[in-house]
Amino acid sequence: MGKKTVLVTGAAGFLGSHLCDRFISEGFKVLGMDNLITGNLKNIEHLFHLKDFEFYHHDVSKFVHVSGQLDYIMHFASPASPIDYLKIPIQTLKVGSLGTHNLLGLAKAKNARMLIASTSEVYGDPLVHPQTEDYYGNVNPIGPRGVYDEAKRFQEAMTMAYHTYHGLETRIVRIFNTYGPRMRLNDGRVLPAFIGQALRGEDLTVFGDGSQTRSFCYVDDLIEGIYRLLFSDYAYPVNIGNPDEITIKEFAEEIIKLTGTRQKIIYKPLPKDDPMQRQPNIDRAREILHWEPKVSRADGLKITYDYFKTLTEEELFAKEHNTFDEYIKK
Repeated sequence: MGKKTVLVTGAAGFLGSHLCDRFISEGFKVLGMDNLITGNLKNIEHLFHLKDFEFYHHDVSKFVHVSGQLDYIMHFASPASPIDYLKIPIQTLKVGSLGTHNLLGLAKAKNARMLIASTSEVYGDPLVHPQTEDYYGNVNPIGPRGVYDEAKRFQEAMTMAYHTYHGLETRIVRIFNTYGPRMRLNDGRVLPAFIGQALRGEDLTVFGDGSQTRSFCYVDDLIEGIYRLLFSDYAYPVNIGNPDEITIKEFAEEIIKLTGTRQKIIYKPLPKDDPMQRQPNIDRAREILHWEPKVSRADGLKITYDYFKTLTEEELFAKEHNTFDEYIKK
């Protein structure tokens, strides 16, 4: 019996690239697909020489064709930070809707199991704390974050429709704040923003009064949970994240202590519809997947900080390349 084949969309992104690594290490043939609108080929160039890895420069919002055997699809293509999806709102909606539809059709044609990357943002600014999978959310569909939140909510609905109507094998992971090596320094999310500011000698910017909370999961823990979910027999959404909750102000203070910088914290107005609380209830993951996070925030932050310290001065102060053309001209 030959190797199983998995298609990872968003393969050049933060999570997609770590998924590619995991499946390669588990002995799969990996097909990576990315249009590089926010991904970076630098994240997966270490895989290019491998016979079990292929890369396709393609936008999944357009028709997706893969020849030959396909056993699993991991749909991780999507802008995932506010800076990205506020800049490219239409593409964000399309990858969650048209892209998901295209890939579900491919999964049906290939009789493949498909796992979609949903998000804690389906809960919006939650009125229930911590958030369980049974909570329907408090989302503003026409607010600035609606393009991402509603794309993911639609993605879940479309996936469940294929599961119930066509009997397709599907899995849904709701990802909470994740961090680790290969995060983009300039993607607008709080952890790389704080570390980037510290490395550049800038004051750390906190939006609002810093009382809003987040729960940060190290990337290796997240990938383990996703991998277990794919091979479980559970079709409904599962929260994967770290329930260790912290305020943004406390987190900024942790970063200052970690980096040994002398910067101070400055405060700016809170963006519209920014969630005030974010903490996963992971009882379902514990029960069904026998999973819970293992890496402490102190250990994970040190690894992540060491990664960001390896960036060149050009990478630290300038925007990275995002396009295929820019990459191949290097």
